Amino acid sequence: MKIIDGGVTSAKGFKAAGCAAGVKYENRPDMAMIFSEKPCRAAGTFTSNVFKAAPVLWDRRIIREGDGSVRAVVVNTGIANAGTGKEGMRLCEETAKKAAGVLGISPDEVIIGSTGVIGPQLNMEAIFRGIETLSGQLSDTREAAKEASIAIMTTDTHPKECAVEFEAGGKKITLGGMAKGSGMIHPNMCTMLSYLTTDLCISKELLQEALSDVITDTFNMISVDGDTSTNDTLVLMANGEAGNEEITDHGTDYEAFREALHHVALDLARQLAGDGEGATKLLTCHVINAEDVNKARILAKSVITSSLTKAAMYGNDANFGRILCAMGYSGAEFDPEKLDIHFDAEGFSRITVYSDGDRVLFSEEEATELLKQKEVIITADMKEGDAQATAWGCDLTHEYVNINADYRS
Repeated sequence: MKIIDGGVTSAKGFKAAGCAAGVKYENRPDMAMIFSEKPCRAAGTFTSNVFKAAPVLWDRRIIREGDGSVRAVVVNTGIANAGTGKEGMRLCEETAKKAAGVLGISPDEVIIGSTGVIGPQLNMEAIFRGIETLSGQLSDTREAAKEASIAIMTTDTHPKECAVEFEAGGKKITLGGMAKGSGMIHPNMCTMLSYLTTDLCISKELLQEALSDVITDTFNMISVDGDTSTNDTLVLMANGEAGNEEITDHGTDYEAFREALHHVALDLARQLAGDGEGATKLLTCHVINAEDVNKARILAKSVITSSLTKAAMYGNDANFGRILCAMGYSGAEFDPEKLDIHFDAEGFSRITVYSDGDRVLFSEEEATELLKQKEVIITADMKEGDAQATAWGCDLTHEYVNINADYRS
C-alpha cells in the first residue's frame, strides 16, 4: 500500500466540485458534488440516533433497498434538513431529481448529504443553483477534490482528505476520501459526513462487509463531545474502473482492500478527532493488556469522552484521577490494583503517573510540558490479558462553548 496526495478524485472515473451556493451563509463554499462516469456499487453506514435526518433516510433506502447503482453525491452545509418532517423528505427527492436531470442519470442514483442547523427547511433556490454550478465545474483534478472537501466543512478548521494506492488482481487500485466533522461527534455504527471512492471491482456484499467491519476500530472509536449526530453518513462508492477481476471472496485481494480501507478510515477519523470544535490537541487513549477487546474499547472510549479528563488535558494538568474515574464508571470490570497509567508525546520520555493501585511521584513541570503537545497519548496497562484498543478525541476548551452557544446565529 502506498499513501498518496489525494481525495475523492484520486480513483479513476470520479469527478468532484465545490461551490458557494448561498444555502445559509454568503460568500463561503457550501455545496459539493461527486460524480462517477460509470455506475458504482455503494455501501454505507448511518447514524444510530433514533432521530434521523431526511438525507439519512433517503441514502439508507438507496443503499439498502436499491439495486446498488449510485452515480452521484450532492452535499450541502449550513442547513441539516433534520427535524423537517415530510417536507424534508420531499426536498431530498427534489434535490435528487434536479441533480439527475443535469447529470443525465436516475434520481435513485443520487446520494444526498446535509449538515448544519437542525430545524429549518432547505433553501431550494440555492440548492438548485448550486447543483447547476457544480455540474458545470466537475473535474477529476486534485484541486477539484480539495474544493469539494472544503465545501462540506461547517465548523471544521481545515479540510480532511486521504488517499492510497494498492494492488488487487494484478491491477493498481486507488482509494480516496474526504470527511467533515468538528462538533456533535460521537459515532455509533456510523460517522459524520464522509465519502470514499475507489476504482476497485468488488461485490456489493463484500464492499458493505468491509466498510461495516473497518468502522468498528476507526470512526466508532472517536469522540469530540459525546453527541451522536442526526445526520451521520459514511458512503463508499466502487466503480470497477481499475479493471481487476471482481472480488467475490475473502482472499488476498479482499484483505489488501480491507487494509487500505482501514488506513483511510483511520486517517480521516484521527483528523476529525483532532479538529474538534475549539480543540488545541488530539488525545489518544491506548488500553493494552486487557482481558478482551470489547472491554478495551469500552475503557478507551470512556477516557476519551470524559469531560473532566478533556478539561484537564486542556489545562495541561496531569490529573490522572480524572482518568481513573472515567475508567471506573465505564461499566467494565477490572482490578485497579493492577493498573498502570502513562503519558506520552513525541519527543518526550514516558511519564508514569499511576502504578499498581498507587500514584507515582513525577515532575509536574515535565508533565505540563508534555501535555502541551499537539498529540497526547494516554496508555492504560490493564495487566490482565493480551487484548487492546485505541480511542481518539480532543481537549475541551472555552472555545467549544463559545462556538455552540451561538451556533444557530
